[in-house]
Amino acid sequence: MAIGWLSVLQAVPWSDVISNAPKVAEGAKKLWSTVSKKPAAPAPTATGSTTASSSPPAQALAVLEGRVAALEAATAQAHEQLVASSELIKALAEQNAQLIQRIETNRVRVMWLAGLALLGAVTGVGSLLLAQG
Repeated sequence: MAIGWLSVLQAVPWSDVISNAPKVAEGAKKLWSTVSKKPAAPAPTATGSTTASSSPPAQALAVLEGRVAALEAATAQAHEQLVASSELIKALAEQNAQLIQRIETNRVRVMWLAGLALLGAVTGVGSLLLAQG
């Protein structure tokens, strides 16, 4: 199972991911600032009730006002969901940027450790050769 993960991790273009992480985070911040600054749709207003003796145009107008109020409520709800979604995207982009930064730091550390291990191996082999010689 570890081989599968290793092949997946090797297939990721890490240089592209690392170079684009700040752009993704900045884009998420711009989305959040744009969406959060927009005001929500105005609250629906209450419509007057119609009686049985109302004329057909008054009834049609009341129906249309009811539909408009329902659409305004749906728009307000959609705006709230958009704000929540953009906040989540912003948080995920920031976490992604932090993760990429940590991965890059670990990659540099692994390279240093590999170099030190190679230097230790060369020193060890050289010491063995000198001790036998």
